[in-house]
Amino acid sequence: MRPVEIQTGPLATAEGSALIHVGHTQVLCAASVEDGVPAFLRNSGKGWVTAEYSMLPRATAKRTPREVTKGRASGRTHEIQRLIGRSLRAVVDMSALGERTVIVDCDVLQADGGTRTASITGGFVALAVALRRLVDFGIIKTMPVRDCLAAISVGLVGGVPMLDLCYEEDSQADVDMNLVMTGAGRFVEIQATAERGSFDDAQMAEFIALGRRGIAELVELQKKAVRI
Repeated sequence: MRPVEIQTGPLATAEGSALIHVGHTQVLCAASVEDGVPAFLRNSGKGWVTAEYSMLPRATAKRTPREVTKGRASGRTHEIQRLIGRSLRAVVDMSALGERTVIVDCDVLQADGGTRTASITGGFVALAVALRRLVDFGIIKTMPVRDCLAAISVGLVGGVPMLDLCYEEDSQADVDMNLVMTGAGRFVEIQATAERGSFDDAQMAEFIALGRRGIAELVELQKKAVRI
């Protein structure tokens, strides 16, 4: 796994924030707490967690125009922010949150593979910081977070299973997998694609075992960064 660093509180203006470095990939995550919930949850007593994802124009080697100039977010952006949102919701007790919405913004400052997995891992820390603050201030009674949540990529590169792929490795991978798991080792999401050829049950098990070990390391870093 590439070197990982998680810094909490880089933004003084957000209820919760984290800057995560995974190798050369850097993502700034900010959690904002707002009163009220989407219409389908009004008067339910339950809260909501959602996410937005974006990439700065020079996060990549070649400038990528801001999506706002195109008038709409790309399909890739929609896919990633939906993944982040539903992953984070998997470990939050919405009843304990009350009718509040937490929006987790994940902005990629520099991309070198694994931006979605870094966003989930860092986004969870920002979310947990924000919710811990609500508890400490007496706004809510109990911590809504049930468990840690982290994500990592696994791939098959040149016939070798590899963990936490950088861009160069990912571009050459025969199999590409993104794994999202809780601190207790339960699955939240598995995204696996054979870019070339196919893979079998034994390889799938090997990928998952490799990813599980990486996620365990990430969870330990999260626990050092924030009080769950």
